Amino acid sequence: MIGDERSYEAHLRSRRAEILERVDAAARRAGRDASEVEVIAVSKTVGVEEVVDAIHAGWTHFGENRPQELGRKLEALGRVPEGASVTFDMIGNLQKNKINQVIGRVRLIHSVSSAHLAEAISKRSEARGISSDALLEVNVSGEPSKSGFSPDEVLACAEGIVGLPGLRVCGLMTMAPARDADAARRTFSGLRELADELRRRTGLALETLSCGMSEDFEIAVEEGSTLVRLGRCVFDQGFVL
Repeated sequence: MIGDERSYEAHLRSRRAEILERVDAAARRAGRDASEVEVIAVSKTVGVEEVVDAIHAGWTHFGENRPQELGRKLEALGRVPEGASVTFDMIGNLQKNKINQVIGRVRLIHSVSSAHLAEAISKRSEARGISSDALLEVNVSGEPSKSGFSPDEVLACAEGIVGLPGLRVCGLMTMAPARDADAARRTFSGLRELADELRRRTGLALETLSCGMSEDFEIAVEEGSTLVRLGRCVFDQGFVL
């Protein structure tokens, strides 16, 4: 636990209010309604106690990037307040040998980064009689350090992927270059434009655009994000919004 439990929960509560106010302001600047934007708290760097505090502070949707940590938190969250509907998303790179640790346990997989991974998730979900909701991860910025389809690859592969059984493609995900507001805006607007093209080609709604993190979520909302993934600005008391 970080500091006194009650003071940390109070920090989480006040920070949440500030984040939601900023999301609302960014949405209004873009002529959008803030109800179109979901915020998930990325809990990958904190423990179960911090997640419990966050639940008490009003957060109900969380993101994890490691299947084993996802499992640990799901098993340990016996202190969830009664009536709270808490869900987890898988936001990190997913290896094929970890798929069975994730499907059926998360609300949404953000990181389907290749056709082979999509096919593997489809096969294992179908074998278990379930359908897995997922996003196609696209490296819009073209940075070598980032994974995912290139825009051209996703345009070429999408029609085949969306027809896979046991897999429901709900939208797209991307990450922007760090500490570069102009590049972030280009990345997020590029994802929006790519989604528009894919909608025309596939006929799918592709309602979810997952982009925007602690340092650039307001830009992401202005450019059409429907889901922002916030870790440090939620949990780190030293982070300055």
